[in-house]
Amino acid sequence: MAERNEFDKIELHLVRVLHTLITERSVSRAAMKLDLSQPAVSAHLRRLRQVTGDVLLVRSGNGMAPTPVALELAEPAAELLQQADRLFGRRQRSRSFEPANSEQAFRVAASDYLDPLFLPQLVTTLKRAAPGVRLDLLPLSGEFDVQRRLSGGDVDLVVGNWLEPPEDLHLGRLLTDEVVCLVAHDHPAVRNPRAWTVEKYLASEHVAPTPLHTGRGARGVIDAHLEAQGLVRQVTVRSAHFGQIPQMVAGSLLVLTTGRQFCQRYVDQLPVKAVRCPVAFPPMSYYQLWHDRTHPSAAHRWLREQVRDVARNLVARKETTR
Repeated sequence: MAERNEFDKIELHLVRVLHTLITERSVSRAAMKLDLSQPAVSAHLRRLRQVTGDVLLVRSGNGMAPTPVALELAEPAAELLQQADRLFGRRQRSRSFEPANSEQAFRVAASDYLDPLFLPQLVTTLKRAAPGVRLDLLPLSGEFDVQRRLSGGDVDLVVGNWLEPPEDLHLGRLLTDEVVCLVAHDHPAVRNPRAWTVEKYLASEHVAPTPLHTGRGARGVIDAHLEAQGLVRQVTVRSAHFGQIPQMVAGSLLVLTTGRQFCQRYVDQLPVKAVRCPVAFPPMSYYQLWHDRTHPSAAHRWLREQVRDVARNLVARKETTR
């Protein structure tokens, strides 16, 4: 009876993951083909191993090889997916999306860390292509439960940056960005760059956004990385209003550590400079996340494509003006 209950929990998506893993013989390649993160595919593989009672894939040289059980499962998995496509595919394909005639409502939650022009440009792009769509833009905060809000239908898409994005959601990478420091034009880091050391950086007064997760000792991505290196900086100002932080930096000795994409927008507007960060940070990665609930929708696929293109165009436009 327990085995029957476990079998009843298997959804079609898990069968697709199984078939893709067997045919690709690689977690990373399967993740790319499925448009999932590698941790998410690894989690699915663990569940498949539990359900089948077999390891399915084993290390072989520089790659992975399917076990005999996996090879036996490949054909019925393919047949099941083909039957599902016959059952539902025609209906899904008929659900085309015509932006110019649509009155679709989209709900997008986003931080403003990526670029101050990102959301305005996204709205402009959407309204030009689909004048009738309605768009609700919601802020990310420490109380925002990404998985719950997406699975419950409160939002359709979440845009932000995470060191480790949630594993059980679909993920689309938007861009990666160099981490730099934004300081006032007369800050010591500008006047004497050679003296801008790790020690000076940590001893400076820092301004940081309010973390996007709650709990005692909550950390943003910058402080989480510093903590992992055994380092601590002095954050004397935390602000939920990220777009106002450059103005705070311009009139003080505060240091903002974030992506160059965001900082460069203010260099020509305010008396501020973007300088190198003495601490080596990994690139800051921005993603869009969505749930299985909206994954097959033509309208939501179109929305995700617009988000992707707007983010990439902002980067490309900036590079051509340098």
